[in-house]
Amino acid sequence: MNPAGGLRNNARMQPRTFHPGPLSGGDELVLGDAAARHLRTVLRLQRGARLVLFNGDGREYPAELLTTGKPLRVRLDAARPGLADSPLAPVLMQGICRGARMDLVIQKATELGVAAILPLACERSVVRLDGPRAEARRQHWQGVARAAAEQCGRASVPRIGAAATLADGIAALPAAGSRLLLSPGAGTGIGAALRQWPPLVILCGPEGGFSDGERALAAGAGFTPVSLGPRVLRTETAPLVALAILQYLYGDLREGG
Repeated sequence: MNPAGGLRNNARMQPRTFHPGPLSGGDELVLGDAAARHLRTVLRLQRGARLVLFNGDGREYPAELLTTGKPLRVRLDAARPGLADSPLAPVLMQGICRGARMDLVIQKATELGVAAILPLACERSVVRLDGPRAEARRQHWQGVARAAAEQCGRASVPRIGAAATLADGIAALPAAGSRLLLSPGAGTGIGAALRQWPPLVILCGPEGGFSDGERALAAGAGFTPVSLGPRVLRTETAPLVALAILQYLYGDLREGG
């Protein structure tokens, strides 16, 4: 029997809540309305219940629930190291897809260890965002990423960038690393194309794929077209398959890792 392992497993079973702002062991603080409502009405936690708070800085804080009314207060224990991020630190550039599909990509990519997601407004994107609507969607997607980090045990939350064109997104990338373009029918498998990381950038088009001009732009920026097998995958499926393959081959999903 491994008592330490048992303690870690028990900790993983405790509710996890994202809290913006600084955290420090010994502090008492009031949780925000959304977190309080979830703990009180969904999980029905009682006074004295144990939970874990994190703010995305890579650490987590075991805590005790002090009250169940309004406001809902907790007391923090000392910080402990959170779950380490993937050594791949993958960045996903994703053509914006419709509604729940984009939410799904962000949720599952967070679970698969993505470091950041840049939504792309592509020539063939069905969804068009501008001005306040674009920022509202970015904030919504950032909330999806926070909720996914709570659920999967991550101590960091992927950054969701503002929607950008492919040209602007490429211009913001670091010069080094591997750049992979998910492309049905490409002659190179995704595992064989990875040469250097981090950074690792995965580029995936929207429902209608990339235009010829966008493909030429990606090629000129050093993106290697890679295949995910014989079947054509949907825009919400392809990046998740790519992340899972790469994390298995080189990241923190390796056997025995």
